[in-house]
Formats: sequence, C-alpha cells, structure tokens
Amino acid sequence: MNDYKKYSFWLDTCGEDLTPRPALMQSADVDVAILGGGYSGLWTAYYLLRQSPGLKIAIVEKEIVGYGASGRNGGWCSSRFPVTPKMLMRRFGPDVARQMVLAMSASVDEVGRVCDEEGIDAQFRKSGILSLARGAHQLPAIQGTYAGYKQLGLEHMHRMLSPEEVDERLQVTNVHGGLFSEAGASIHPGHLVRGLARVVERLGGTIYEQTEVLNFRGGTHPSLLTQAGELRAKQAIILAGEAYLTRLSKLHRSLVPMYSLISITEPLAPAQWSQIGWQNGESVASNKYSVDYLTKTQDGRILFGSRGAPYQFGSKITDEQDLHAATHERIQKSLIEWFPILDGIKFTHSWGGPVGMPRGWMSSVSFDPSSKIATARGYTGQGVSTANLAGRILAGLITRQHGEFESLPLVQHRSPSWEPEPLRWAMVRYMQDAFLRIDQADEDRRRKPIDAKLAVFLGRH
Repeated sequence: MNDYKKYSFWLDTCGEDLTPRPALMQSADVDVAILGGGYSGLWTAYYLLRQSPGLKIAIVEKEIVGYGASGRNGGWCSSRFPVTPKMLMRRFGPDVARQMVLAMSASVDEVGRVCDEEGIDAQFRKSGILSLARGAHQLPAIQGTYAGYKQLGLEHMHRMLSPEEVDERLQVTNVHGGLFSEAGASIHPGHLVRGLARVVERLGGTIYEQTEVLNFRGGTHPSLLTQAGELRAKQAIILAGEAYLTRLSKLHRSLVPMYSLISITEPLAPAQWSQIGWQNGESVASNKYSVDYLTKTQDGRILFGSRGAPYQFGSKITDEQDLHAATHERIQKSLIEWFPILDGIKFTHSWGGPVGMPRGWMSSVSFDPSSKIATARGYTGQGVSTANLAGRILAGLITRQHGEFESLPLVQHRSPSWEPEPLRWAMVRYMQDAFLRIDQADEDRRRKPIDAKLAVFLGRH
C-alpha cells in the first residue's frame, strides 16, 4: 500500500493511519456522482446533503481523501481571489469586483463556522494576511493592491503598514512596508479535508477510494466510468479533480498543472520565537512574481512555500516533481534570508504538488442542465476558501436554489483552452523563467530584463 503520509506534513500529522476506504466494486446508481475527494467535491457534497437530506451522493477518489492539493497546500484559508481586485474591475466593473471580494472574505468565515458547527478540529485561526514588500521594488505592488480595495470602498478591511509597524508584528529582513488584510485564516489542511469527509459520511454520503475515473459521459443519464463499472447519476456528475482533471482526455487542455513546493522547519525554540515575534500568526507573503508564502503552525514551525518547479511537457504530473531539489534548496535558502537567526535550522518535511492554472487565471464553477455535468476548477493556488464558495455555488446550481452568488464572475465562466503542445510547454516554461529572472534582477537591484513587460502581460492574460 502507498505510504500516503509521505506526501505532506499535513497528512503525516493528521492523526489517521490513512488506510484507504473500500473501492467501488461494481456499477451503481446515485443522485449525484462526484469525481475527486478534495475540498471541492467534499464541500459540494456537504451543502447538497444539508439542503437535501437523503440525497444519494457518491464520491470517487483515485487515491485517498486529501491526496491532492487539499492535503498538501500551505495552510492558508485566504480571502484572496486568483484575479486581483484591479483586474476584476477592469474585466467586470466595480460592482461585480466588490461582490467577488466580499464573497471570498465571507468564505473564510464560512469555513470557520462549519468547523465549529460540525466539530472539525482544523486548527482554524483567523489571524489575517500580511503581505510584505521585501525591498523597495515590491512596495508599488502592495500599494496598488490597497488602492484597488480603496476604489471598491473596502479599505476598512485592509491597512497599509510602515516598516516599523511590520516590525511590531514580525521581524523579517529588508521590509519596506506591508499590507494587512483581516479576512484570512490559517488551518491544518489534513484535519480539514479528513474531517470534512467524515462529516459527509455522517450525513449519508458515500466515499469510494482507490477508484480511478477513466472517462465521463453527460446527457440524460450522465455517469463516471471506472474500471469497476459506471457510477450513474440522476441529477448531476461533478468534476472536481482540479489539476488532475488534465489526465482526462476531454479536459487535458482545460488547465495547466503548475507545481507549488513547500518545506517546513522543526519546531522553533521559545528564544527563537521571542526574536521573530509573529505572535498573531498571520499568513505571510512577499510580492515576488514566483510567490513566497509562509505559515506559522500550531506546533511552532515555519512553513515556507513557493512556485518554481519546471512545467513538464504534456502537463505531466509525477511524484518526482514534488521533490524538485533545486526549488526546495531555493525555498530553504530563502527562509534563512528572511530569518537569519534560523541559520542551521532543520527542515523535517519537504513536499509539493500541482495546482490548476486556467487560461486567463479565472476560476470556473459551472453546471449545464442539459448535459448534467458540473465542474469547479482553476483555483490557481487559492483553493481552500474558493473551494468552499464553489461548493455552495454548485449545490445551488444543481438544486436550482439560486441565491446571492449568481452574478459572481466565476459562475458559469468558461476559460479558453491552453495551447496544444509544444506551444504550451514553450509558453509556460518561458513565463516561469522570465518571472525568476525578474525577481532575481529586483533582488540584485539591477534593471529588469528587457522582456519583463511581455512576461507580465502574458502572466495576466
């Protein structure tokens, strides 16, 4: 049996032996069939069962619940949407942009509410998000983000911080300012995903693990096709496999699996914490193009994550990419640059996994009543809270209990397909390389590369 604990610190410390649930053994009929045992599938099942007790729901998962991004992420439950407030305003107007930002903020609270109500010990701690300008070159980015919130009339939820105010919260090198956003929380992803699965089962849902979906079919009698047979649904099939959906031929170009890698330290000593601060436990990030994100765990460790593992031709997903040595080495070196007093600290776990990147970066939540196919995907690394919102939206679309979310831009959104290979490989690899070069030039206080504007343009479109 696969040792699932090796896939992340969160799975290793979730308090379960991770023995797989039984697989689907023969064809079956249900009301709703869900592909994917992560947050999207589980949240959708949860809200459907809360709205319609007695609904027959089955989830099929190739590995185990939490195997994918839901069990490997950085521990952020963030109010940040993949598309920035300014870009949302540009694409959809200020009213829709404001509604989207507020919906994401409310989703953070909703995750906490469900954890309390259902007894899920996800170590939910609403401590906000602290975005740092590490270097003067990063300051315009957070000033621009704050300006976007101000245009939407949401400045009361966000506050610009001077370097001195940042120091009062957290001692980090080379800080030129910060932006604090109150709508953010940290969680233990393993506890959340495994706990949510138990709640879904308690409400009457069925979860089949070790069951790979080979294909799907829409229409009057939609179904998920597995080696053991068909899982036929009366009301809907839901495709909620995020980056892993690219393994299905029909969805191969719907997303690009982009890797995010993480290393985590041993628990820090009290003397080390006294020098670092971080008493409030905010989720922390810099404003590099290649992304740095940090979490303080409940047991006193520092998690440091970043993107950078090279995209593989054909949207390949492998365990080997989780442990890309050069990226993990850069991550661990970066942590020491942030906190020089931790030089020599041991890292107990390193892991990673793919996140689903749609063309245009806009997440999609959709349901087609004619084909009875629903999907939620394209979270671009912001999936913990977005998946909760997606679950509520899908439950409403499938049961036709429409409400406050109908006008959100991700509802019934269709992203264009990614380019076929080898164009996809060339484009994605170029952007990865360009962003690393831009970050390095900024850190070295050199002029940006001549192609910087082109890379940023491609990264936004």
